[in-house]
Amino acid sequence: MSLTITLAEWQARAVQCDSLISNAHKMDVNTGAPILPALDKEQITIAAFLNLFIAWEGFLEDAMTKLMSGSPTISGKFPTRYVIPPTQVAAKELVIGNNKYFDYANIDFVKRLTKMYFDSGYPFEPHLSSISSDLADLRTMRNASAHITSTTQRALEALAQRIFVTPRPGITLYQLLTAVHPHSPSGQTVFSESKDKLLVAAGLIANG
Repeated sequence: MSLTITLAEWQARAVQCDSLISNAHKMDVNTGAPILPALDKEQITIAAFLNLFIAWEGFLEDAMTKLMSGSPTISGKFPTRYVIPPTQVAAKELVIGNNKYFDYANIDFVKRLTKMYFDSGYPFEPHLSSISSDLADLRTMRNASAHITSTTQRALEALAQRIFVTPRPGITLYQLLTAVHPHSPSGQTVFSESKDKLLVAAGLIANG
């Protein structure tokens, strides 16, 4: 399977996540009232975000291990490899090593691995580095979606303050995801801004 399919599958999953959130916030055409209860909208939105994050991790794993095992980029370029696993399965085993899994959510781990396996980290670099802070923020949100503790809540509030400048005590992940991003030229939400950055980075990586 080529990187063309890897990229297309990732893009389709991102579109589906967008669709979930859009459908969850639909209004009744006759009454103008929300179709779904507030709690349903919140849970669907958070689930959609988590699905997006998982799909991004899947894209990274699939792209990296295909390139490790000799696949070209979509543009036909072959990265200079420092490892030559015979199959994609072998490449995945090499990435995991003696661990139970590899944490693709940790951008520092991913960047280190790409530079170990490919000359200058190409084609993952410089694109991962250009959004490394955004990826770290996504991990903070992912952690908040998985479990709410005082630690994850403090991290979420710190993230919200970085985005909005002013403190947002008690902010929920749903409120953060659906808020308009202050730096979005088109008034997109925090979720949409994050999704679009991932889509651009994935396209650049896959095309090489």
